[in-house]
Amino acid sequence: MTKSKSVASAGLLAALLAAPGMAHHSFAMFDQTKTVVLKGTVTEFQWTNPHSFIEIDAAGPGGKTEHWGIELNSPNNLTRQGWRRTSVKPGDVVTITINPLRNGMKGGLFNSVVLPDGHVLGGEHGTDGKPINVPTAN
Repeated sequence: MTKSKSVASAGLLAALLAAPGMAHHSFAMFDQTKTVVLKGTVTEFQWTNPHSFIEIDAAGPGGKTEHWGIELNSPNNLTRQGWRRTSVKPGDVVTITINPLRNGMKGGLFNSVVLPDGHVLGGEHGTDGKPINVPTAN
């Protein structure tokens, strides 16, 4: 095998071995010690892997509209939690509770949503009500 083929093969092997490590990210970007409640209009619902997303326009300080992006679980896990692809639609007015981004940008980690009909879909917290994926001090 020539040197260039050996280098290319080694590079391909390294990329394949690294791929599983890039498959998922940490929840450290969300401040799971804080919650924010937003009431707004859904502009988009993305039923996608590895995470679904809801985007809403909500009233901010002084009544100014703010656009928020909220990360949810995977469609597979959401289905097990009672969600359907059609649970949330653009135009729906919802009240959504999130853990905000630590950097102050308009985004967060989904906790629960009150749908227009009053139905509540829960989310990311464990059965004990405590945040998930938060490192504990030893």
